[in-house]
Amino acid sequence: MDALNLALVPFLLRLAHIMFGIMWLGHLYFFNLVNVPFQGGLDKELKPKVNPALLLRAFYWFRWSAMYTLILGLALFVWHYITPENAMHSPDGHMTDRAMWIQFGMFLGIIMWFNVWFVIWPRQKKILGGLAAGTPHPDAAKLAATAGKASRFNTYASGPMLFGMVGATHFGTMSFPVLLLVSVIGVGFWFGMIKRSFKVKTTV
Repeated sequence: MDALNLALVPFLLRLAHIMFGIMWLGHLYFFNLVNVPFQGGLDKELKPKVNPALLLRAFYWFRWSAMYTLILGLALFVWHYITPENAMHSPDGHMTDRAMWIQFGMFLGIIMWFNVWFVIWPRQKKILGGLAAGTPHPDAAKLAATAGKASRFNTYASGPMLFGMVGATHFGTMSFPVLLLVSVIGVGFWFGMIKRSFKVKTTV
């Protein structure tokens, strides 16, 4: 494999990883910034007519884009940090700051992926399935509360996660004060956006 082909592998992996990541996070932000306030004002009798058709489609793209983001991200990590580049450690044997930032972002990303597939989707599947069948799930409110908490956690975690991914290139070192600042800013930004989402006017 020549140098050009070798260079194309990480480029294509990164491109696909970013594209699916945008799709995943875009739906996450749609659910928390648009759908949650919208559902609060939606008449109860309209939910069986509106939600299955809209949200089952949205959750399809949401969960599968999360899956492909994870798979492609892990493949990219292996390429850069294990083989063939082996950029995990510096010549003196210490883990590089870039690798630490990436692993910080990966750690949060894996938790977020877990929430999508094993907390959010299984509960939403029961809720939306009940609505579509005309027999609402008896524990729908409890299921929605648990799924909502996991989704809100993912929204908050996405801030520090993205800082970690970007920080791999732009931050020279990883230290506890920097990590704390990144986490506070990342969480704080989305806390403010969620609060703002309930105040957005729905008039022209």
